[in-house]
Amino acid sequence: MLRCDAVRIPFALYAFALAARAVLFAVHADAAYPDSYYYVDVARALQAGHGFNIDFIWSFVDVGGRIPAQPMLPIPSNAHWMPLASIVQLPTMWLLGPTPLASTIPFLLIGALAAPLTWFLAREVGAGDRIAVAAAIAVALPAAAAIYMAQPDNFALYQPLGTAALWLAARGLRGKRRSFALAGLMVGLATLARNDGVLLGAAVGLAFLWDRWRSWRSKGGRMPAIPWRYAFACFGLFLVVMAPWYLRQLAVFGSLSPSSSSGRILLIQNYEQMNSVTSDTSLAAFLGQGIGPLLASRILGLVSAIQIFAVIACSAVLAPFVVVGAWARRRSTDFGPFFLYAGLLFAASALIFAVHVPYGTFLHSAEALIPYTYIAGLEGVVIAATWAARRRRGWQEDRAARLFLIAAVVTVVLNAGAFAFLAGRSWNEDRDLRLDAGAALAGAPRTDLLLSADPAGFEYFTGHGGVVTPNDSLDVIHEVAADYGARWLVLERAHIVTPLIPILEMKPRPSWIGAPIYTVPYAGPTTGNPVADAAPALAIFPICTTAGDTRCATGATP
Repeated sequence: MLRCDAVRIPFALYAFALAARAVLFAVHADAAYPDSYYYVDVARALQAGHGFNIDFIWSFVDVGGRIPAQPMLPIPSNAHWMPLASIVQLPTMWLLGPTPLASTIPFLLIGALAAPLTWFLAREVGAGDRIAVAAAIAVALPAAAAIYMAQPDNFALYQPLGTAALWLAARGLRGKRRSFALAGLMVGLATLARNDGVLLGAAVGLAFLWDRWRSWRSKGGRMPAIPWRYAFACFGLFLVVMAPWYLRQLAVFGSLSPSSSSGRILLIQNYEQMNSVTSDTSLAAFLGQGIGPLLASRILGLVSAIQIFAVIACSAVLAPFVVVGAWARRRSTDFGPFFLYAGLLFAASALIFAVHVPYGTFLHSAEALIPYTYIAGLEGVVIAATWAARRRRGWQEDRAARLFLIAAVVTVVLNAGAFAFLAGRSWNEDRDLRLDAGAALAGAPRTDLLLSADPAGFEYFTGHGGVVTPNDSLDVIHEVAADYGARWLVLERAHIVTPLIPILEMKPRPSWIGAPIYTVPYAGPTTGNPVADAAPALAIFPICTTAGDTRCATGATP
């Protein structure tokens, strides 16, 4: 019977997770934000035979953070983001064509593995069958993070890969030497999905050093659990996965991490500078902001990381129980690599990526923490329920633990549903506007480039390449439009840089921007400012930057 359950239960959990995430896909059956648009656009370029090349600039970090000396499109892709989330889409794209379903299927199939993986993990660390099932169900629909699991993004890849890497490292500390070697393979795949996989590698490396330190402290009374040859095997498997990609990056960009080689990603003082081509992002400017603002930004980065993890991943209600469960496991070898990775991730969020934390950087990488977190949290729930039952007359410990577990899992699942509804509605509104823009530009040649706040998104919905509107003056925006030969300016009320707001509000325009050829009225909440409230939700304007282009003076049609 036990052997049958060991097969039947994980298959049932996988089926549940797969079905749940398929429902989430139905809530919004498209990519939904710049990351997922980008991964799909790159996959479509690969499927079309264009290689790792794209005809849009989603952010100027892809081309060095400045307007290049020789502006051109297409450009090599993946100067910032890693390729695995695009590569996994290719088999289904070859079978079904470049459709939203073809892009999403791999993420549903791979991401659903996190549920049975959590079940196996919980049982191996001694959490018990009840907590194993409860944690696996929660991981299938991980609170407010659940909706992202149905997106063609690295969420659904990084979670099972990162969890597997931490689990295998922990097994290595218990003497399972081959498991430790395989952790390197998982770290490599996780890094191929997301640059922050190197933090996983650092956690695995620290676990090895911890094992050596414990052996040294025993003064010969305890042999290391992990021989050096398995540590080298671990690193070797990491290189087997990553070496081809690193060689490509060196050949194409001359750097392993092109977007951060200038330091721009790490040295911005606020997120608006991420998309500026004129702001000073040198080390001198970063340090010159003063110790007060510098420390404040680091503290805010850490606070944001804690808030995101507590609210989005833990449904807030589960957060105190995670602390209880983690404290109970503080000396557990099984949780050692998890604690190391969590410490590294929160430290990096405060010290290195502080400005980026509220914009998704932390949440992406924290997905690898969720299975362990739910196991610890649900163990904390049982500890709390048992403590309460012993102090309440008429309460039975087992019954209280069971009811508390059910309540905790139901809270996580309901949170997933509520956030999916809210996010799906917002994403659908953006999609409808961009589909409208695509219809309005149907008569324009596909070679016409767009200037917009989200070129990857407009490439996804309209097929038109383009360039992001930099967060700089109108003169700089004009320079970008002229350098790249953009033909149309697409402005969205919900996604717009400050210098272009007067254009959307139909105030006087510079001569290189013509009258709008298409607008979508805004029907949302008002502000009380008649001019701002009258601004459309979306508008398309002709751009005239070449001699003989009279569209801005005489009117234009696509």
